[in-house]
Amino acid sequence: MTGLSDSFQRPIDYLRISVTDRCNLHCTYCVPRTGIKLMPRDTILTYEEIGTIVQAAAELGINKVRITGGEPLVRLGLPQLIRMLAQIDAIDDISLTSNGVLLAGYADELKEAGLRRVNVSLDTLKPDKFKAITGDNRLEEVLAGIAAARSAGLNPVKLNMVVMAGVNDDELLDFGARTISHEWHVRFIEPMPVAGGRTASQFVSVNDMKKRLQQLGELVPCLPSVGNGPAKYFRFPQAKGTVGFITPISEHFCFGCNRLRLTADGKLRPCLLAEDEIDLKQPLRSGISSAGLKKLIEAAVARKPLRHRLADSSVPKGRPFSQVGG
Repeated sequence: MTGLSDSFQRPIDYLRISVTDRCNLHCTYCVPRTGIKLMPRDTILTYEEIGTIVQAAAELGINKVRITGGEPLVRLGLPQLIRMLAQIDAIDDISLTSNGVLLAGYADELKEAGLRRVNVSLDTLKPDKFKAITGDNRLEEVLAGIAAARSAGLNPVKLNMVVMAGVNDDELLDFGARTISHEWHVRFIEPMPVAGGRTASQFVSVNDMKKRLQQLGELVPCLPSVGNGPAKYFRFPQAKGTVGFITPISEHFCFGCNRLRLTADGKLRPCLLAEDEIDLKQPLRSGISSAGLKKLIEAAVARKPLRHRLADSSVPKGRPFSQVGG
């Protein structure tokens, strides 16, 4: 294993894998106003094809994998994929991002299969607001899923809150307070423009979030206990949990980007917020060798841009987040 680096000398060791574009919720910041056209099932990678790609990537230097969607748990047999990936020697960290609706029924099996930890999207603690954001009244199921993940040992369970002006920004203090009284690890995320998106007028900067949270006490910088993402972490005095901030807009973190993204239909994306993709599915189904597959992965790494172009009003229009995995 030689390790991967892009043309800007950034080490690339992390692969996010979308296993489906389907979801049992319809969050406003993820699904465009016009809805989405679902991918035909025969265009979606099989678990065996995903395993082949991860094996090749691992031999190049990828050692961290995150499973995403859509909602990954709506795809049948997901623990089978986790078990398959856990058997690849070089992969030492497998995590999952979920909306939590189905998590209570899978947490123990996922842990047994080799999953290390889980991030759960949770944008509100209020049932009526949850339905307005997600299109369904399933908050209690999400909270049960979070509890089940903790009980199964999928720790730390990180909670992702996309903070939107006039929607849920009035709950910043509620979430912040939970990190003091409970072992909650909350990550506040600036909303990003998406294809057909709805968040342009809902932007709340992390600086604004921090100012509001100061009512709860001083935010002291701390290191994450585990993780590969771009969040910067803090802790209130005597808090049991942590507060993280993800700043794709106000303070982009592209200089430290260490990841590639594999879409459910087999396209390898060097950057979440760019249209560039390299097709792995058709070469794979045409019998490409392991060496050939590695060359395609290396080509994707070489094409990683220095940074996204959101500041130049360059917003990706090709795929919504539900098809890329966020």
